[in-house]
Amino acid sequence: MVRLPYLTALTTLFSYGLLFAFGQLRDFFRKIIDWSKSSSEDLKGYAPICLGLEDFYTRRLYLRIQDCFSRPIASAPDAWIDVVERYSNDNNKTLHRTSNTTKCLNLGSYNYLGFAAADEYCTPHVIDSLKKYSCSTCSVRVDGGTTDLHTELEELVARFVGKPAAVTFGMGYVTNSAIIPVLIGKGGLIISDSLNHNSIVNGARGSGAAVRVFQHNNPSHLEEVLREQIAEGQPRTHRPWKKIIVIVEGIYSMEGELCQLPEIIAVCKKYKVYTYLDEAHSIGAVGKTGRGVCELLGVDPADVDIMMGTFTKSFGSCGGYIAASKEIIRYLKYTCPAYLYATSMSPPAVQQVISAIKVILGEDGSNRGAQKLARIRENSNFFRSELQKMGFEVLGESDSPVMPIMLYNPAKIPAFSRECLRQNVAVVTVAFPATPLLLARARICISAAHSREDLIKGLEVISKVGDLAGIKYFPVEPPKHEKEGHEKLE
Repeated sequence: MVRLPYLTALTTLFSYGLLFAFGQLRDFFRKIIDWSKSSSEDLKGYAPICLGLEDFYTRRLYLRIQDCFSRPIASAPDAWIDVVERYSNDNNKTLHRTSNTTKCLNLGSYNYLGFAAADEYCTPHVIDSLKKYSCSTCSVRVDGGTTDLHTELEELVARFVGKPAAVTFGMGYVTNSAIIPVLIGKGGLIISDSLNHNSIVNGARGSGAAVRVFQHNNPSHLEEVLREQIAEGQPRTHRPWKKIIVIVEGIYSMEGELCQLPEIIAVCKKYKVYTYLDEAHSIGAVGKTGRGVCELLGVDPADVDIMMGTFTKSFGSCGGYIAASKEIIRYLKYTCPAYLYATSMSPPAVQQVISAIKVILGEDGSNRGAQKLARIRENSNFFRSELQKMGFEVLGESDSPVMPIMLYNPAKIPAFSRECLRQNVAVVTVAFPATPLLLARARICISAAHSREDLIKGLEVISKVGDLAGIKYFPVEPPKHEKEGHEKLE
């Protein structure tokens, strides 16, 4: 968890206060100026669709720095990408693309194993599948949207993660938001980690089940919540809950932290509740053979009731999966709207995942999968340790390819992003509402496609920009030779 220093919190609040005050002042004068003008575009008698603090935040805060977000690229999301240059003639209210691009080091994509670009094994198979199956099935799974590739992928995913069966969906976000309401409904209880992804939050809200939250990655607080809820039962009637599901993530995408899965599994077993594990950022990225946090932390997949993951990160494709018992998967195929009514995964996207998993397993006849897994671990741990030595506040843990650098102050968001881009390094900055208002950050994502020279280049630029933006919140660690010399003098 982030522990915000008092001085940093005070200056950040003061900055947001200034932005809010000047924004309200500008809105006040705009109302006076526009009061006498009648706009033909206004619909008489209609309530405004966009109104309130959300609209205010977009107009007065977001638009000022929107050039730092949604930057279009003109290449595959490899170690280096071509970022399309944009300009604005109205103070960032509208952005216009140019025909020029800038080649930048890519530190923002989820291309953990480097499969998103051309691959010697995956790409030829994907091209062949495009010729054979076309780019879309143009149908849902239960009609004409299930090919032999879809069946092969589901069998391969189940074998890869260590579960009896699996089902795939065309979108990772929908895998959570559409599956959770099918698994649990009214009379059930969802206990969710406080920092779970928005797709889990929306799925829980749409289920009709009661939702309780436990402190992020805190098994002892999870046990407290479970004991309290089991003792009290359902609201008003105090009847026993029909079903209880605990939902956690393998790697938390905005924190880079590994889930304390063994401890959470122990609590869930003790109180006989179901566990739902979201491995969107961990499957393929961690573990000796890429099988996610279960392998990394020594947890038997049989102890996790529902295993969810996506193909958009380590596998360089799109879509998501649910792996569980054969009975659960059969039930989902009969009842889940995302399976019954949504178009199935594109066959070339399916083939990309199949090929990537085969490379990871070594079934392509080479050891490239093992090399990629070793490289992502080495790259992630090297980059994280170097950032910490420079004095940055870096979240997350060893082996995690996600490493947020805390920015806090709203003025430092565009300063860090724009200056990195000016020095040909593409980074992702994240602010409210994706994070709490005071906890803005830059999220670095490392790939096995990065060479050591790429990482050193990125570190040099980030260090310079960090000095300019004033985001090195901790003392800089002295170089190793200076540290050894100092110890000898003592």
